[in-house]
Amino acid sequence: MSIKTIVVVVVAVLLTIVLMQNTDEVYFKFLFSTFRVSKLMMMLVVAVTGFVLGLIVAWPKKQKFDIGGYHDAIHDKNNPDTLSDEDREYIN
Repeated sequence: MSIKTIVVVVVAVLLTIVLMQNTDEVYFKFLFSTFRVSKLMMMLVVAVTGFVLGLIVAWPKKQKFDIGGYHDAIHDKNNPDTLSDEDREYIN
C-alpha cells in the first residue's frame, strides 16, 4: 500500500468521524434566506464542494505546442547548412 493511499484512507475516516459527531440542526443564512439544516449536511456539502474545486484546480491542462516556431528555431532559414562543426568533422 502506498503512502498516498494510506493518507487518503486516514483523511476519509477522520472526515467520517467528524461528520457523525455533528448531527444537530443549525440555521444557515444564504443571501436573503435562512434555512434550518443539519450540520452534517452542511459539512458534507462543504467537503464535497472543496473536493470538486480541488480536482478542478489540480486538473492537468493541455499544453499547446508551437510546431512552426519549434521547426523555425531548429532550421535557420538564413543558413541552409544546418550541420554542426562536429558533424562536418565526422563526415570529412
